[in-house]
Amino acid sequence: MSRFELFSRAVRIALAFAWIPFAYLGWLLVQREPPSSGERERALGRMLARVLETLGATFVKLGQILGSRPDLLPAGIIASLARLQDHVASLPFEDIAGVLDREWTPEQRASIEIDPEPLAAASVAQVHRASDAKGNALAIKVQRPEAKGQIERDLAILKVVGELADLVPDLRLLSIPGAIERFGEALHDQLDFRKEAENNRRFKKNFAREKKVQFPKLFDALCTERVLTMAFVEGVKATEPEKVGHLRGELAERGGRAILKMVFEDGFVHADLHPGNILLGRDGTMTFLDTGLVAEMPQDLVRPWVDTFSSLAKRDGAWSAELFYGFAPTAHVEDYAQYERDVTEYLGKFWEMRLGEIEVSGIVTGMMDVLRRHRVQVEPVFTVVNVALLVAEGLGKQLDPQIDLVMLAVPFLLQAQLMAPEGRPPLREPPGR
Repeated sequence: MSRFELFSRAVRIALAFAWIPFAYLGWLLVQREPPSSGERERALGRMLARVLETLGATFVKLGQILGSRPDLLPAGIIASLARLQDHVASLPFEDIAGVLDREWTPEQRASIEIDPEPLAAASVAQVHRASDAKGNALAIKVQRPEAKGQIERDLAILKVVGELADLVPDLRLLSIPGAIERFGEALHDQLDFRKEAENNRRFKKNFAREKKVQFPKLFDALCTERVLTMAFVEGVKATEPEKVGHLRGELAERGGRAILKMVFEDGFVHADLHPGNILLGRDGTMTFLDTGLVAEMPQDLVRPWVDTFSSLAKRDGAWSAELFYGFAPTAHVEDYAQYERDVTEYLGKFWEMRLGEIEVSGIVTGMMDVLRRHRVQVEPVFTVVNVALLVAEGLGKQLDPQIDLVMLAVPFLLQAQLMAPEGRPPLREPPGR
């Protein structure tokens, strides 16, 4: 790509983000009454989501990742970004066929009959229904031919932005270059569909004994770096729970246990969990799709992770505050005593409630606000698994409003306490210790 193309793209990105403050100011001016802080956050989040969508694949993915980081952004912005869609206009089938011609042998290409109309189109890939010579129904995920080039170009621009931001003392605390590097690694992983296939196989192995929890069957000979070929799965989207009738309670518990198993037992978590990636079978089967983005809990962080939940269960606010502070990648607490009081006071609201009344979503969202206010960053992998728990609770309550995720989690947590290895030491001790 030429320097002029990079420059013109950088200018477009800068102008797109520069539009946000003007749009936000215009929105404020037309409000009849002063909006609440939540309304302001949601409005700002909608504007940010609109800009990210117009900028394409890289920025849509960035928005989706930011939408899973309540430790970095306020709840109102998170709510708007969580609805960020990754669907775009589909490419002509001729373009997709060109990718298949390069990735498959002529014999493979001739043996598969593909519907030219896509089932779904996103910024990185689109999915087509197909069938093979044996009559197997297939779902073929094909990478858009321009996706890799677009992402490489945008990452080069973001890298420069990160280096410039690191020159500003206040922004240096955010470790933006490192965050951009990790974001780039995640995107590169998603561009190699062989990694998604590996993740799929690992999930299938982890859930081998769970006959009603499934991941799509792969057709390995037809899986390459840019093409993923799976069995077509019939089911109802998790956004349409009313279509599964009397199985709703059964599916709610099954989904909750599956995600708790990923989080507490396997330490290998589907990191792109949303209702569109979960299919509900009319026979009570639950199928998880799109395993391109995962989070793996490092073994030396399992113990701190379990201890954090133990501190909550034991109603020990001081220990909770110490764990969040000690294992935070960055922490710039100005008044540790006030920070500890705020954590204890916030958690104390839940300690007076009966177990069945507690909602994970309420605890996590509020706790992230406290930590963000005191500039305590949460270990990124902890955030991903916390979001997985939020999805489990949200999906479960859609299916069965009476489900109690906390009660479901108790046996998983007790087992994790027994099995967790010795963890890494904290990065810092509270002041005065």
